[in-house]
Amino acid sequence: MSDSIVIIPTYNEKENIERIIRKVFSLEVDFHILIVDDGSPDGTAEIVRQLQQQEFAGRLFMEERKGKLGLGTAYIHGFKWSLAHSYEFIFEMDADFSHNPDDLIRLRDTCLNGGADMAIGSRYIKGVNVVNWPMNRVLMSYFASAYVRMITRITIQDATAGFVCFRRKVLETIPLDKVKFVGYAFQIEMKFTAIKYGFNVVEIPIIFTDRTLGTSKMSTKIFKEAFFGVIQMKINSFFKDYKK
Repeated sequence: MSDSIVIIPTYNEKENIERIIRKVFSLEVDFHILIVDDGSPDGTAEIVRQLQQQEFAGRLFMEERKGKLGLGTAYIHGFKWSLAHSYEFIFEMDADFSHNPDDLIRLRDTCLNGGADMAIGSRYIKGVNVVNWPMNRVLMSYFASAYVRMITRITIQDATAGFVCFRRKVLETIPLDKVKFVGYAFQIEMKFTAIKYGFNVVEIPIIFTDRTLGTSKMSTKIFKEAFFGVIQMKINSFFKDYKK
């Protein structure tokens, strides 16, 4: 039984899903994978089912949901499933190779041996390590994190990062049913809440490479949720008790 599971939310990732699964399973650490698929019409789930049946039974799992319900709710679903199945290290990772699966080992080691409760693969801890993004998106992401630091007073350099390892105690402590955001603001809320509960959140440098296959899920609506939601999140924090 592995102690580590990688949650990968999917929506129309048929070009990437088999390659990312095989890459994770090729690593020297025994990771399990949970795919949370939001009813992909392109057949992503069918590819996963075939891999489950033919090669990776007991290592590859999938939860299928009806409709595109949002990144945050996909991860919350995956967190609850992972906690119920007794994993100690629970990861967030994209399906499109923007996150290098080799870095899963570094994130895990940061929690296992480096004293972190939550390890973040950071694009901005050592300069700007982003490949193939247009400059306007680099600037939007970079200054979004600066905006989050200004409003929340947390020191995380990459507040919207989606490449993360949690120790299970973090996800057991955060009231998952009360996590508000569903888009990329979800990533900000999880980091902010973990810090407010007193957990040790550590960033490690990664190189982020924009997808070469498939379509990005970023939208203006998601960006607006993050921009305005941060202020409301900070205000709400004044009325919350963050005792473990």
